[in-house]
Amino acid sequence: MIAMRFCESDYAAIKRKAEKANMNFTEFVTVAAMNKPVTVINGLNDVLKEQKAIGRNINQLTTLCNMGKIICPDLRELKAQYAEVLTTLNEIVGRCG
Repeated sequence: MIAMRFCESDYAAIKRKAEKANMNFTEFVTVAAMNKPVTVINGLNDVLKEQKAIGRNINQLTTLCNMGKIICPDLRELKAQYAEVLTTLNEIVGRCG
């Protein structure tokens, strides 16, 4: 462990940047000191949450099919939701680079 000193205004500014990057103070300072890029992607958490929900729905349908409780489910709605997620992810990737 190494202690560092910051003036209050610098500490507050670094802390705000770390929070914006979804990192803790130590992670942010370490990454910045190593000249590694800090990338903040707004909206990614919401898209990933939606993608996980779609995956859970697919897993539930697969389980029901394997149990013989349903046969040949209609996947049009899931396909449409997934297409929206992919469109949003492509837009996010376009902003990043």
